[in-house]
Amino acid sequence: MRTELSLTRVLIISIAFVTFSSTATAQQEAKTIPAWELANPVKPVPNLPLGINRKWADLPSPPTPERVRLGRWLFYDKRLSADGTTSCATCHISDNAFTEPKAISIGIRGQQLTFLMPDGRRVTRKTPSLINETWTLTPYLFWDGRVQSLDELDILPVSNPQAMGSTHETMVQTLKANGYGRYFQEAFGTDEIKKEQVAKAIADYQRTRVSGNSPWDRWKRNKEESAVSEDVKKGDQLFFGKARCATCHLGENFTDSNFHNLGIGWNAETKTLNDTGRFNVTKMDADKGAFRTPTLREVSLHAPYMHDGSIATLRDVVEHYNKGGNQNPTLDPRIKPLGLNRDEVDALVKWMEALKGEGYQDTAPAAFPQAAR
Repeated sequence: MRTELSLTRVLIISIAFVTFSSTATAQQEAKTIPAWELANPVKPVPNLPLGINRKWADLPSPPTPERVRLGRWLFYDKRLSADGTTSCATCHISDNAFTEPKAISIGIRGQQLTFLMPDGRRVTRKTPSLINETWTLTPYLFWDGRVQSLDELDILPVSNPQAMGSTHETMVQTLKANGYGRYFQEAFGTDEIKKEQVAKAIADYQRTRVSGNSPWDRWKRNKEESAVSEDVKKGDQLFFGKARCATCHLGENFTDSNFHNLGIGWNAETKTLNDTGRFNVTKMDADKGAFRTPTLREVSLHAPYMHDGSIATLRDVVEHYNKGGNQNPTLDPRIKPLGLNRDEVDALVKWMEALKGEGYQDTAPAAFPQAAR
């Protein structure tokens, strides 16, 4: 009996020792993991939400968990700017579907972001949303289509003197000095940091900001009749019918990714456009005042609207189309009066509000890489 008790005590002590050792080891390992890695761990690339009928594998270079993790840090890290006050997320705010709730963007040192017109004037433009840009019907990005890839787009603000006010060379040195090398090693197989890799990582993070699974998707794709109201169903008929919205807002992201003149910014007295838009890039007269069609996903979070933020509400946007835009020499021929009554306008607004979904939301990491001390 005493022998059995002794063996039992030894077994209990052994189990307790192993448990204590395992706990101590786990605690020690946790202490060795930097706070910034705990705040931004490597995660699987998220599944695409309902309504986006694509696959990551369809992309020539699909996002990887390591590149997305790195890109998330870079997107939110204000140290990429000249004075450490501004990041990509300063103007591209998750709560607003990665745009911002104002017409004029403010960059480093309180400067307004402006764009040079061919006649020497400078104008302002509203920050476009970054969601659902992974698959587009044309390669052109920004309001005027001046870049043709996310990898190119996402590095430009760093060297814009009004936006982040730095240089690509300084940005690379900042990242090296702050311990980012090991994460470039994980993401790209080398700890050498290049601006192209920075752009690729941010772009891959941005590619994962995809909205779907909205009430409209659940109704239309999953046949959940109770997912939307009767007003939304009426708006759906109008959108694809009488209102002709789907002429330009088409596909799963509700955009043709093309350029159209709606008469926004036309001055009838001077007979001039405040911003000549796509013309600035192509120099073709037919493109004067034409701007890229934005996605309608999460559009209820995008106010104010249009390239210049000049229209305050979704209802006002529909009324602009309803009257046939603002007449001007290069008005898109598809823009004509719609003859919608008040109830029909309201139904279209309800329909657009039903495109508020999920899958893109995020918050800034609580900590960022630091140099070893």
